[in-house]
Amino acid sequence: MEMHKGTTELVVIGGSAGSLQVILEMVKKLDSPLAFPILVVVHRKAHSVSILPALLQQFSPLDVIEVEDKTEIDVNGIYIVPADYHLLFESRRAVSLDSSEKLNYSRPSIDVTFKSAAEMYGENLTGVLLSGANADGVEGLKYIKKNKGQVWIQDPDTAEVRYMPQYAVERVAYDRLITPGTLADHINKLHSAQ
Repeated sequence: MEMHKGTTELVVIGGSAGSLQVILEMVKKLDSPLAFPILVVVHRKAHSVSILPALLQQFSPLDVIEVEDKTEIDVNGIYIVPADYHLLFESRRAVSLDSSEKLNYSRPSIDVTFKSAAEMYGENLTGVLLSGANADGVEGLKYIKKNKGQVWIQDPDTAEVRYMPQYAVERVAYDRLITPGTLADHINKLHSAQ
């Protein structure tokens, strides 16, 4: 495991089946303020009423915002990618939504957002992959690592659905294995190291 020198300017978290409980546990323990935003990409049913931001907001000391096209990403917020859209970075703070083809049967695709964030943030990005049932996110993690970002993967033994993190652990040079109970602590440490 290598030590990381970049200062984190964005934490991007991807997950699918089984990841919601991990995210809920994380938001309850996050410090406020944080010196960077957190962007969450989770696979959700298209056209479903989005209760996720309101649900997370009940437990979060940070503002929880569902991204709209051209949303400005700011420090000290948790941003949720909406169902049925890919999210791309136009700059370090501006994002756009895209409804092009699904990737890995998914829109939003974790890979699309991880790769776009890696191009924009390089070594200042921390990417986290959680529980899930497909391989989405693995190519994105490789790209984050290639661009000198930090890669965290949920320990498959702690995942409700282990396929996605197991697939990633076997294929990506990761910096840290996290558990549902330690994710917020590690994010808070990134903040205190700023």
